[in-house]
Formats: sequence, structure tokens, C-alpha cells
Amino acid sequence: MLALLLAALIVGYMAGRTRPYDRLADWADWQVRFHLDRWTTRPRLLALFTLLLVTDPVRTVSAWRRRKNP
Repeated sequence: MLALLLAALIVGYMAGRTRPYDRLADWADWQVRFHLDRWTTRPRLLALFTLLLVTDPVRTVSAWRRRKNP
């Protein structure tokens, strides 16, 4: 049990240090700006949203609720 907790803490720490959501957000932003193909962009945005939801659910849901789309 202690090993599992320690492994979870290490994985969480590494995810926080590498900031995968920032890298994926930059990648998805570049993909959306320069590749406006509907069938390939939507899965990329879904991957970004899923990763953001997993890594930072509070801010992701808050931003999604307060988005400024018409």
C-alpha cells in the first residue's frame, strides 16, 4: 500500500514538473490555427480537453463554463 502511494506521488510530481497540458495546449493551438481540417482537428481538441480535465479539473470546468463563445 505504501509503495502504491509513493508511486502515485512520484507520478503526480512528474506530471506537475513536465506540465503535459501546457505542451499539449501549445501543440493543439498550433494544429487548430494552421490545420483547419474538421475531421482531424476535433480529435486533437478532444485529446487536449481530456488531458486538461484529468490534470486540472477545477480550472478546466470553470473555464469551460465561462467561455466567451457567442
